[in-house]
Amino acid sequence: MHSTQTSEAIPARALSSVRHLPIGLFGSVMSMAGLSLAWRLANKSYGANIAVSNSIGIVALLLFAVLALSYLGKFFQYPDLVKHEFLHPVLGSFFGTVGISILLLSSVISVYSASAQLVVWIIGAAATLALSLVMISRLLNGNGSPTSVAPAWLIMGVGSLDIVVTGGASSADWAHEVNLFSAAIGSVSAIIFFVLIFSRLVHHEPLVAGMRPSKMILVAPFAVGFIAYVTLVQKVDMFASLLFYFGLFLFAIISYRLFIKPAPFSQSWWAIGFPMAALSNAALTYSSAVGGIGLGFIAVLLLFLLTASIAVLSIRTVHALVTGRLLAA
Repeated sequence: MHSTQTSEAIPARALSSVRHLPIGLFGSVMSMAGLSLAWRLANKSYGANIAVSNSIGIVALLLFAVLALSYLGKFFQYPDLVKHEFLHPVLGSFFGTVGISILLLSSVISVYSASAQLVVWIIGAAATLALSLVMISRLLNGNGSPTSVAPAWLIMGVGSLDIVVTGGASSADWAHEVNLFSAAIGSVSAIIFFVLIFSRLVHHEPLVAGMRPSKMILVAPFAVGFIAYVTLVQKVDMFASLLFYFGLFLFAIISYRLFIKPAPFSQSWWAIGFPMAALSNAALTYSSAVGGIGLGFIAVLLLFLLTASIAVLSIRTVHALVTGRLLAA
């Protein structure tokens, strides 16, 4: 009797907020962290105020703390729901956003403490590699439906490449080997998943409206792959150029298709944030290395589009949260 009264005393809205918190919302942390790193590059290339990057980085750190604590609350209150999410053939991939968020945040805090950056990077790398092992092993069990193939599968591959992107500055021999190991996993798995996803998009029914924004994830392997490759070889060569330009080509196609017939707003729209951030960082890096007015214009344009997109997503998300629609069933 006492437990029933206690449950009734808790507002239903509070229960639903925790119960329906999606793991994919960590994509907002990835987007914010990526935006912070893009503005850091803009500071180096164009003299943009570093306070912009630092402020966005602090927002990303606070956002991660809030989401991590909230999802832990969901885990302890509704473990069966978390288990269902983890075992889902599509939703399970979004657990990779947690590891990637930690990796990107390690780069965000690198300006404050090299030691803290290394510790956070190790945690993020371990979590990302462990999840890649689990998820890829699960796929090899067989009996998977072709329609369960989704752009979110690329998170497993891109996550390993992000280990290289965020840990490439380390001079330790063991870190270099970890980066090579991660690059091998990320590059090969990204190629395999990209082919599977492209085939699914061509040969099967279109993605439902809520999943359409996740098409932007197709850009990530090429943008992140460019940054990872340049980080490893320490130069922009022809292969790096090919990665960058194909990522830019895909971005143009997917952006056009997403915005001429936009899906209704939901938290799934955060799937566009990190791929755009990765491409913006890649463009700033490429422009700085190659030079030219045209490349400089592309880099600035992508940074503007990224900043505007994340600003709009943030406003819409806060509004949906305040009105109780974001985390509703």
